[in-house]
Amino acid sequence: MHKTENTDEERSTLRSRILAERERLVPSLRADKSRLIRENILQIDRVRQAKHVMLYVNFRSEVETFALFAFFRQHNILTSAPLTLVKDHRLTACLITDPAQDLQPGYCRIPEPDPHRTTLVDPAEIDVVLVPGSVFDMHGGRLGYGGGYYDRFLAQDAPQALRVGLAFAMQVVDRVPVLDHDVKLHYLVTEKEIRKIVG
Repeated sequence: MHKTENTDEERSTLRSRILAERERLVPSLRADKSRLIRENILQIDRVRQAKHVMLYVNFRSEVETFALFAFFRQHNILTSAPLTLVKDHRLTACLITDPAQDLQPGYCRIPEPDPHRTTLVDPAEIDVVLVPGSVFDMHGGRLGYGGGYYDRFLAQDAPQALRVGLAFAMQVVDRVPVLDHDVKLHYLVTEKEIRKIVG
């Protein structure tokens, strides 16, 4: 789909509506749903067999990911997290060995790697990227938060990586109004199902 004023408005309205619903999830329910999502993620062979997984650090009402850092470390799987390079409008990946020590408030106060404590990762070495977002569909469509950071990273820096979207079921709609530059997911994982889409 080509970008138009109507498309922008539709995407913005949809994003705002779903995020408002997600914010209303009580913390205990969000934690329970996140645990189920975590269990589902680990049923994907390519995730369990990965040597290096890049995952976002959850912020506000996102699907929780901290326990995944611990799981991957226990299974000798390298983990990295995204660092936002605001001036360049892109993401880079930094190795995370201890989230409690390696993270600090970054772009928009989101926990990000401390560049003084962590080392940069070659994106070509990343096997799996766990992708956040605001709205998803079962066809691989995804709306992020409006900056296009993940789309650029996945298309230009880590095209080889398996793209796995993490979402609560209430974030899934029939069809996301995607644009030409939006990168499709290979899997969408919610507390209710694992949906293989492409790849």
